[in-house]
Amino acid sequence: MNETPTDLIERRRRECATVMKTDAARAAVALHGTPVLLLDPSIVVRQYTRLRDALPFVRFHYAVKACAHPAVIAALAEEGCDFDVASGEEIGLLDDHGVLDGGDGAERVIHTHPIKKAVEIREALAAGIRTFVVDNETELEKFREHRRAGVRLLVRLAYRSPHAGSDLSSKFGVDADRAAAIVTRADAVGLTVAGFSFHVGSQLDDPARFAAAIHDTAALMTRLEVERGRRFTVLDIGGGFPVAYDRPVAELEEVARAIRPALTSLAEHYEILAEPGRILVAESALLVTSIDGLADRPDGRWFYLDDGLYGSYSNVLTEGVNPLVFAERDLAGATGPRISATLAGPTCDSADVITRGADMPELRIGDLVVSPAMGAYTSVTATRFNGRPFTPVAVLTPVRRPAGAMSRLT
Repeated sequence: MNETPTDLIERRRRECATVMKTDAARAAVALHGTPVLLLDPSIVVRQYTRLRDALPFVRFHYAVKACAHPAVIAALAEEGCDFDVASGEEIGLLDDHGVLDGGDGAERVIHTHPIKKAVEIREALAAGIRTFVVDNETELEKFREHRRAGVRLLVRLAYRSPHAGSDLSSKFGVDADRAAAIVTRADAVGLTVAGFSFHVGSQLDDPARFAAAIHDTAALMTRLEVERGRRFTVLDIGGGFPVAYDRPVAELEEVARAIRPALTSLAEHYEILAEPGRILVAESALLVTSIDGLADRPDGRWFYLDDGLYGSYSNVLTEGVNPLVFAERDLAGATGPRISATLAGPTCDSADVITRGADMPELRIGDLVVSPAMGAYTSVTATRFNGRPFTPVAVLTPVRRPAGAMSRLT
């Protein structure tokens, strides 16, 4: 990782400038006004190709929750990527795009939410999905009536990563002893535990932690195979590949180099799955907003944007992201006085503050500002607080859809 924070900011500025110069971007702003998210599915394909090249023996299941836009689903489906769902609505979206046609659900889709209603299990089975994640005996019992349906279960392990953007093991997953007990119970009631899954944490900039989790899981699988005289067939390494927002992070190739030695040998014995989300879609979208108001307050100049923490900048609240924000005039290399400003969202809530101490030029009402890397956990976690509409998404590159496919989400 040779990029400095200054290098990263300049790279992101150039990326924004390049997009904003295109006819498609200007047309989208003219059509929708602001705010608007500009989505380029070709970047999603680029990121998927990088992952596939870095870890060719891994079967990637895109975590639909990161960005459920139909253009993203269509682009990845066309590339042959598989999918990871956590709800019936996400299954429906995949069905709309032909992912489940021909009964391919058992191969192409895994359901990784550890907690599910009984009706959700039945609906997923009806869609052809057969791989599910559990992390407790109560959840295991929900599958007893389906033990002849070819269900394969993955027991989710907990690996605490306090330095991750979101330590998912604080809510889901079990330790090795509890995992062994779940396997024992599954064997007793005639259910098949095919293997184990884990998630080291979202936005984890620590390749060694990925490698350690793989090593520990492999050791558990080997121990239980010897003790129980059985074989497991699946290892799901989850997601968590980090994205550079306001600071450099380990590139996905760096993470891949850290985990490839262990996975290479394991791939001879197990089907290796992964659930990338953010790494595929974060860089595929930028947000264009405009200045709705300004004020000089005791702590300096405030600019009020027409999108905020209850809208597309929801990643600040839900993910702890510190988004970069560029004035459009800066993208063109404008010079002039600079000020340290607070950027706030449009709602009446005082918590709706996007960033403080932003280095900005003097701006006027109606001036545009742009944020890069806004494709993940932005539109999907937005709300309609204060009755504000969801920010529209404009697709900058055409996406080929299966004949007759309908868009459930826009």
